[in-house]
Amino acid sequence: VSTQSTGKQWYQRRVRGVSDDDPRCQVSGLQLFQGEDLSAKDRKKLQQEQMREWIKQQLEEKNREKAAEKYAEQLHQKKMMEIDARSAQLAREEETCRRNLNVATKNYNAALSAERKARESLDKQKEQDDNFTELSNQVFGDVLTENPEVAQSSFGAHRVIPDRWKGMSPEQRAEIQRIQDMQKEEKQRMLDEEKELYNEYEKTALLQAQKAILMEREKNRKAAELEKSIAEENMRLATEQRLNQTRLNKEVYTNPPTDDYFAQFNTCTR
Repeated sequence: VSTQSTGKQWYQRRVRGVSDDDPRCQVSGLQLFQGEDLSAKDRKKLQQEQMREWIKQQLEEKNREKAAEKYAEQLHQKKMMEIDARSAQLAREEETCRRNLNVATKNYNAALSAERKARESLDKQKEQDDNFTELSNQVFGDVLTENPEVAQSSFGAHRVIPDRWKGMSPEQRAEIQRIQDMQKEEKQRMLDEEKELYNEYEKTALLQAQKAILMEREKNRKAAELEKSIAEENMRLATEQRLNQTRLNKEVYTNPPTDDYFAQFNTCTR
């Protein structure tokens, strides 16, 4: 009994299932048999740990990818907001410029209209004064009165002596000629001033039209620059996304699991 107990204790103390080289083991005491997988439990545990580590790495990579995509989307949205804000600012500046131009044009037209009305009123008053002066000269001048001091008759102040009245004197004819020349000069001056005013108005209108054309060209240029900037930014973002996707495909997703990896599991009955 003591021999059996001692052998049993020795059998329990030795490492089981490792080798059959122990000389104390008889034929019936073999520890390792053909086809038996004594390390299956440890290998399965190691495989499970590797699987958990691989899944953990995949999750971390997906989280990093999502974070990168989210950051790129945030950058894109921020850039689009900046572009929209710039477009709104340009629109406000264009509206302000157009409003200022309309106000300036309106004020200038109002000033021209007031100046034209004042000139017309002055010309009308001057014409009335000239007409009144001319009428007075004709009524009270020597032409119509025939100068009673020269041809005054002794029969009354309202009569003249026909044989003494020689017509108008050279001074009278010179005065009439002077008045006519003055009237011609005045009329020519008025025509010149009117022509100058018309030319000034045409010149101002031409300058306003040229200024409006330049402003329209500037607006079109700014709009073209804005469209070009948006297109370049979109192209840059598309290039960054394409490069990022290429990096993910060539550098990150380089070791995908194949069918051979999954085929090595459950290959035996234990």
